[in-house]
Amino acid sequence: MRHTPRNVTQKLIASHLVSGDMTPGAAIGLNIDQTLTQDATGTMVMLELEAMALDRVKTEVSAQYVDHNLIQEDNKNPDDHRFLQTSAERLGVWFSRPGNGVSHPTHQQRFGKPGKTLLGSDSHTPAAGSLGMLAIGAGGIDVAMAMAGEPFHTRMPEVWGVRLEGRLPDWVSAKDVILEMLRRHGVSGGVGRIIEYYGPGLTHLSAMDRHVIANMGAELGATTSVFPSDAAVKAFLTAEGRGDDWHELLPDDGCGYDCHETIDLSQLEPLIATPSSPGNVVPVREVAGEPLSQAYVGSSANPGYRDFAIVAAMLKERTIDDNVSLEINPTSRSILETLTRDGHLLSLLGAGARLHQAGCNGCIGMGQAPANDTNSLRTVPRNFPGRSGTREDRVFLCSPETAAASALKGVITDPRTLGMAYPQVREPDDPIINTRTLITPMEASKARKVHLIKGPNIESLPNFEPLETQLDLPVLVKAGDDVSTDEIMPAGGEVLPYRSNIPKIAEFSFRGVVDDYADRARKTGDHIVIGGENYGQGSSREHAAIAPRYLGMRVVIAKSFARIHHQNLVNFGVLPLTFADDNDYDALEVDTRIGFDKLKEALEAGGPVTAQADGRTLTLEHTLTPRQVEILFSGGLIAWMRDHKAA
Repeated sequence: MRHTPRNVTQKLIASHLVSGDMTPGAAIGLNIDQTLTQDATGTMVMLELEAMALDRVKTEVSAQYVDHNLIQEDNKNPDDHRFLQTSAERLGVWFSRPGNGVSHPTHQQRFGKPGKTLLGSDSHTPAAGSLGMLAIGAGGIDVAMAMAGEPFHTRMPEVWGVRLEGRLPDWVSAKDVILEMLRRHGVSGGVGRIIEYYGPGLTHLSAMDRHVIANMGAELGATTSVFPSDAAVKAFLTAEGRGDDWHELLPDDGCGYDCHETIDLSQLEPLIATPSSPGNVVPVREVAGEPLSQAYVGSSANPGYRDFAIVAAMLKERTIDDNVSLEINPTSRSILETLTRDGHLLSLLGAGARLHQAGCNGCIGMGQAPANDTNSLRTVPRNFPGRSGTREDRVFLCSPETAAASALKGVITDPRTLGMAYPQVREPDDPIINTRTLITPMEASKARKVHLIKGPNIESLPNFEPLETQLDLPVLVKAGDDVSTDEIMPAGGEVLPYRSNIPKIAEFSFRGVVDDYADRARKTGDHIVIGGENYGQGSSREHAAIAPRYLGMRVVIAKSFARIHHQNLVNFGVLPLTFADDNDYDALEVDTRIGFDKLKEALEAGGPVTAQADGRTLTLEHTLTPRQVEILFSGGLIAWMRDHKAA
């Protein structure tokens, strides 16, 4: 039988497919080899696994990282860290201690393996696609299910082939490649797609360069991004002492893609995303001269050795501008040690940079908030309103080269105008490998004796009643387009310490949209939320579904949904519907009552759902699978799982 040529994505999916077929849009189930959880979402995962009574994880590798909530201004964060460590011990999970590193680059260094699947409770999990993995971000409960040995259920995406040609010019780096994709396609251009990069331009992109691109593919709304496993991946794994984990994984000659485009790397220039969306991309030269007060280098979006070393080389024997605070956020302990060994840390400190511990830190508003009414240039993946920790912030996204050039000059600066030679920096062949703060899973016989340590801020998951087939509910919130999960459930030092306490964190729901949602929700009871295009973009944080559900949100009707948030809503018993006619969105207002009759029958039939709103008939659509309909009318995924186990 003649073999049909396949691209890398198709090979990865075919080798892990347990249900469905590889037709775009079809419901599929995938076997998951590895999972990744971090502390901002991991406590919920561990509570969900406790609710499932799981004894030990079923995956090949599961790793729990502590990277988001490192500030210990009181007991809440360290209490959660102890809970996570004892949960990891009980379940047979690797535990990365606070300060060991950001989950994505650390996972790539220690566990990433070509040909494997990875499901992570962080939307930037696709960064591992840089190694030839199928790495997908999901809500915590989907990750918990994978840890319990269940398949991950999604819809087969289209495969979007992006051919890279040429070579990046001086002062242009991997961040500019993904910013070019965002410039072309915006924050929803990748919805329903997996982006696969290939072509001769890959030759000059290291595995960590590819990490930058794959990481921020999440900002396009893509399910994930995939690169081949080639010589660059082999070099990375060999340098990390894991050469035996490498194997080649390339697209077949003659394979096809569902859609396609080309980027000539040699034609790119320094780019920057202006406030307050990753999709607002322009050339740096167009905003050059704007003043700034802060520049920030690091995060999972620019985590490699060269991302820091290039800045150090630019700043060597120079001093940053008096009015700029330059924040250096190392992304793993190993990278920090290697930078120290090679002298780059001295150059950074000597230039006036401020060094922080290895972690996410200011990327999600945990410290390093910019001054009010000033510009902040950051190498982070997102600049949603208020995400930095300053509510009325002005955050730009850029490359390390642009951040460093601007810190030197005190204004936004195209690095090509500095008048210096472009430093030649690359990833080292001999990085320092430090695994001493990465705790090995405990053997099963000892693990069963571990007592889970829960601080006073950790509450059990609330039980949610099933969706009713007849509803008559008011609209409590009407939101616009591109509302992010950071606006539905803020991050930052004030909010995230309550991540294990749903009643408390619910108080902050929709703070980025309206100020009084929680108070009105308690008075109103069950209600509906209306959204525009790309509702729920951004973080995989399932609190953005759980907390409003706790306050009575039963239905969300939007023009369109971001993939992960749509799934999170279903997982906690909230019905997501879309408008068949956008004029209906325009006609609905806060306090409008919307009535549904025989809802279960309509959803099971698979077609449109009709509803009544002040004499107006609404036609609403959905993409729910029969399994998801069952989940909704069970009261959420955990209840559905219990029902199926009992059956």
